[in-house]
Amino acid sequence: MVVRKIVEIDEEKCNGCGECIPNCAEGALQIVNGKARLVKEQYCDGLGACLGTCPMDAIRIIEREAEEFDEEAVEEHLAQHDDRQQQPAVPPSGGCPGMAMMDLRERLPESARPAGSAGRPSALAQWPVQLMLVPPGAPFLQGADLLLAADCVAFALADFHERFLAGRSLLLGCPKLDDAAFYVEKLTAILRQADVSSLTVVRMEVPCCSGLTAVARRAIAESAVDVALREVVVGVRGQVLQEHEHAPDAGALKKSPETL
Repeated sequence: MVVRKIVEIDEEKCNGCGECIPNCAEGALQIVNGKARLVKEQYCDGLGACLGTCPMDAIRIIEREAEEFDEEAVEEHLAQHDDRQQQPAVPPSGGCPGMAMMDLRERLPESARPAGSAGRPSALAQWPVQLMLVPPGAPFLQGADLLLAADCVAFALADFHERFLAGRSLLLGCPKLDDAAFYVEKLTAILRQADVSSLTVVRMEVPCCSGLTAVARRAIAESAVDVALREVVVGVRGQVLQEHEHAPDAGALKKSPETL
């Protein structure tokens, strides 16, 4: 063991997007239990090629006691990895292949649509959709018209895809069940990085769901980005009750996460 530079991953910040994995030439990082992990100290050279690729800023270089970097072990590790690539793809143990980013804007031809779709293909433009999981640097967010929708909206609103989802990148969340402060932090990062064209919030009429609009207004204020905010309120019986534009809210910066 020697004192040397080595990567450290903040598991609270890491969302398991996997963007760091292909940027580690030594194969020292893997997704395990939905988080990026350093699989062996001897595989990490401590140079930090993976740092700039993390959208959550969850990776840093520290100096601590660790196994020495072993170039021969790395070569053997990479050779084994190459062998595995020749076999049918199997997700790593505990990993989540469902969190891999996908751009779905290239629609399937009509002949390839699933049976039962009745000629109405999905308007979903990307994967993942949960605000908790979408990386701020995702390519499908760049210059996008963002749709921040409450989890329940698509179940209540029969024409959700045609009326609101088509042509937009979706961020999905529940302000009552999830961490509103994290939502603000994530959406602020998205607004700062993605140069979005517009932001539409579609929420349910129930009082707790207004927290989603509060998240959007605070994120716009904290990001200092000039973006139009539109709010749509949907009734529990599936009707659109309100639609209106929000003016910039300078006071949103003063609100604490507990008030959202």
